[in-house]
Amino acid sequence: MSRRQRSRIDVVVLGTLGISALAVSSCGLVGAVGEDRTITMVVTENPPFQDPTEIAKGLLAEDGWTLETTYVTDIIQPNYAVNNGEYDVNFFQNLTYLSQFNKDHDLDLEPLFFMFEQPSGIYSKEYDSLEELPEGAQVALPVDTANNGRGIRLLARAGLIEVDETKSTPELSVNDIEENPRDLQFIEVDQQSVGTVYDDVDAVFGFARLLAVVDVMPEEALIIETQEEALPFAMTIVAQPGFRQEEPEKYEALKEAYHSEEVQQWYGDYLGGLLTPAFDRDIDAAWEEANQ
Repeated sequence: MSRRQRSRIDVVVLGTLGISALAVSSCGLVGAVGEDRTITMVVTENPPFQDPTEIAKGLLAEDGWTLETTYVTDIIQPNYAVNNGEYDVNFFQNLTYLSQFNKDHDLDLEPLFFMFEQPSGIYSKEYDSLEELPEGAQVALPVDTANNGRGIRLLARAGLIEVDETKSTPELSVNDIEENPRDLQFIEVDQQSVGTVYDDVDAVFGFARLLAVVDVMPEEALIIETQEEALPFAMTIVAQPGFRQEEPEKYEALKEAYHSEEVQQWYGDYLGGLLTPAFDRDIDAAWEEANQ
């Protein structure tokens, strides 16, 4: 049985938070501080998250740690699972999504460290440039607040719409569009579904890793984010507040495994280096800016 086949056995879809299969004790810890060598994690079921996690799991095992993982497709329940102490950490979201989720749900989760940046852009099966989009063209955008504004910002940068420039990208929504001369029609979809609607709309804003699944590569984007625009949306590993201080051994073990040469090499090989490791980015400075 291959490593990927073994990892898929763990897949659980978090519908009604059915994640107790890997539950820890009622306080979320096993044993006294310094004796607990198990780290529990909920991870999105997608290669750039799942495969590096399996690498990290092996490295941690070599150092006497057990990384227990549950792979999911849900983008809501993993934060509640960590907040409730059912898991130590999760790995599925970008920095800005986490900030907005905390505000929307009155949570106080914190990022531990960056993992990777991913270019996101606007793509079209039918048209070769944004200028070719016809009047009334349907444009699909992620429905979640943190990513919705990214597509709107790119369309504004391209000159197709005008928006309220006093608002930051994560704050933007279709309600902040002040001029829409082509009467573009916005279709809001789950961020994980952008690849599935690619054939059905005139254009779609999506993450490069999700479009690559349907063989649409970044060089086909009509417009793509700059590195500066993309940094606030770099992917992170997340825990309860104070995790670094209260569980320093777990924190250091996780960071060493996930920021290993083996994981970095995996990202370098994946789809020709489509995703850029963000291991050297200052997570604390970025988190402070995201919450201003």
